[in-house]
Amino acid sequence: MTAEMVAPAWMHEQITAEQYDSWSEEQCAGIEIVDGMVVVSPSASKRHNRLARILANALEDTAGPDWNADTGFDVRLQDVPLTNRRPDVVVYRAETIDVTPTRPEHVLLVAEVVSPGSETTDRIVKVDQYAKAGIAFYWRIEQAATGVPLVYTYVLDPATKTYREGDVFTGVVKVAAPFPVRVDLGQL
Repeated sequence: MTAEMVAPAWMHEQITAEQYDSWSEEQCAGIEIVDGMVVVSPSASKRHNRLARILANALEDTAGPDWNADTGFDVRLQDVPLTNRRPDVVVYRAETIDVTPTRPEHVLLVAEVVSPGSETTDRIVKVDQYAKAGIAFYWRIEQAATGVPLVYTYVLDPATKTYREGDVFTGVVKVAAPFPVRVDLGQL
C-alpha cells in the first residue's frame, strides 16, 4: 500500500495561502498547516475539549468588551510558507471578529491543552512559532494525573521574540495583566 492510497495527493504537496483559503470549513477541520504542509491532528478527548471550553468561557467572562475568547479556529502565523495553527483557546480583539484570517496582531493570548501525542509540539514547537509571530501571551495546560490541571504561563519579550516563563498555576489561575483573570479549572 502506498502513501497515495492512504492520503490524498494534496497532503504530500506544499499548500499556499490561496489554496487553503479556497477550502471548506470541513476540509480545514482537524488540520493545521506548518511550513506549507498539512498536519493532521487526531480528535481531542472529551476531557481536553471540556478544559478548553472552561478556559475560554472564563477568559471571555473576564476579558471585557474589547476582547473575545474562542476555540476551534485558525490563526495565520505566516503566509509564506503558509503556517496556520488552531490553538485550543484564542483571546483576540473583539473588533476583528469578522476579519479572516485571524492574524497574530489580532491575538493577545493563545492556550494549548497538552494531550498525549502533542507534548513536544505544545511544549517546544508552538511556543517558538507563537513567539516569533509576536503573540504576547502563551499558556500551556497540562492535564496532571491528579485531575487538577497545571497552567504554565509565558510572556513575550518583544525585543528577542522569545517567551520568558511566567507563573505556574495549579487548578485556579489568577492573573492580573493584561486583564484580571480568575479561572477555576478545578477537578476535571
